[in-house]
Amino acid sequence: MTGFLAEWSDFNVAVAGAGAALGGLLIVALSVNIRQIAESRGLAARAGASIATLILGVALSCSALIPGQVAWGFGLQVLGGTLVCGVVAVRSAVAIRADAKVTGYGRYDAERIAVFSLPLVFDLVGGVLLIVLVPSAVGMVLVSVATILAIVTTVLFSWVALVEVLR
Repeated sequence: MTGFLAEWSDFNVAVAGAGAALGGLLIVALSVNIRQIAESRGLAARAGASIATLILGVALSCSALIPGQVAWGFGLQVLGGTLVCGVVAVRSAVAIRADAKVTGYGRYDAERIAVFSLPLVFDLVGGVLLIVLVPSAVGMVLVSVATILAIVTTVLFSWVALVEVLR
């Protein structure tokens, strides 16, 4: 592997493997308490958004490993993936707000929405920088931070799906 992505290959290999394993863990966590999660439109929306941001990080890490990848091309892939996940995030935010009106638990909505939206903000800015400032170390750092945030927030949501829904 050559080019500016070569120095990121170890990171991307690690994220691709860890993210895929974590995605499997989240699916198992969801299946354990599927009845409670399915009964709550907000929880189901948070699960979908969590999976989407995690899989975006895995997909982008795999994409960065493609031989001959150029910075602006990778930036376009980041923006395309962020756009798709942004649609999921907006739909999830709407569902969370609607669920909060029904249940009366609206005081935590901003935090619940920010958890899966924040990685997408980092991806968006990173993708733009990768296209505009070819190659952009700052853009790669932001995309990497987004991926790490997606992993952390998915672990947190896995805890919610496994334990907190039973309370």
